[in-house]
Amino acid sequence: MIVTTTTSVENRTITSYEGIVFGEVITGINVLKDIGAGLRNVFGGRSKGYEDELVEAREEALNEMADRAKKRGCDAVVGVKMDYEVLGSDNGMLMVTCSGTAVKLD
Repeated sequence: MIVTTTTSVENRTITSYEGIVFGEVITGINVLKDIGAGLRNVFGGRSKGYEDELVEAREEALNEMADRAKKRGCDAVVGVKMDYEVLGSDNGMLMVTCSGTAVKLD
């Protein structure tokens, strides 16, 4: 499955547009990671725990979107956009969404 932010696939022709597909992931942030991130905010540095959560959520959302396109018999998803939100009264949830157009290629 080809997944791209561009509106076309190099050296391939789009033969059919099959509609918008989405991928959504909402994940809780671990309390221990919150403590570590708080310390890094005080002393400076990157929060590896949060970065790992973000990478995992992004990959899950992209895979979910690609799977939905594949179920429609498509070869690619073009024009992919991603969005990130922090949710919850304590900002304890991370939401990652992606969308794109499922297409069939020659």
